[in-house]
Amino acid sequence: MKNASPRAFSPSLVTVIVALSIMNEASLFGQLLRATRRAHNMGLAKLAEKVGIGAKHLGRVERGEKLPSFELIIALAHAMGVSPSEFFEFENAKADQKVIRERLRQLLNKRDLDQLRRAYRVLRASLSP
Repeated sequence: MKNASPRAFSPSLVTVIVALSIMNEASLFGQLLRATRRAHNMGLAKLAEKVGIGAKHLGRVERGEKLPSFELIIALAHAMGVSPSEFFEFENAKADQKVIRERLRQLLNKRDLDQLRRAYRVLRASLSP
């Protein structure tokens, strides 16, 4: 078996890096979309109906599992009365996530097991779809 040159692996490595980047950005897009929807007190099914797609499809977009079309992004923004750019403020979302995660860590750091269990139940109930 011949030794492969480093160039032989470059396209697949680049493809993997690009795919991971897109997945991360799709996830951030979805998180911003979900946060915007919730801020407007709109249920998943109601927003999906307003833009003419299925609730399952919208859920997949919010989880970063599906990439929305340009038309869908515009329709989602119009349905909530926001600029489509709100869904792309990734740097703010990343910074906010880091701050919030750290605050949660600090809040939970010195709690006993019973308090942690209660906090877990509350978070689980509030975050379930």
